[in-house]
Amino acid sequence: MHKDELLELHEQMLTIKQNFAGRESVDDDLFETYDNLDVNPSHVHKSKSEHKHAVFVLGNALATVMSEDEFSNAGRVGKRMKELAEDAEGKL
Repeated sequence: MHKDELLELHEQMLTIKQNFAGRESVDDDLFETYDNLDVNPSHVHKSKSEHKHAVFVLGNALATVMSEDEFSNAGRVGKRMKELAEDAEGKL
């Protein structure tokens, strides 16, 4: 995936995050790890690896919000996103 495509994906996922973050039923702490990264789609000067890591961390948080439990489809996606985020973090 090219960096511009990754930035577009990051932007779309951030829009979804903002939608979920506005709901009372969603714990704000779920997005804390992503927020602490300080990498958002407008930071085009950040490396592709940093954006990739941010996308996986955000993907994990979004899947967690949508999952009923760890065995649901979203739960399994969340688990895989966490694994990918850890791998991407190791490559930073």
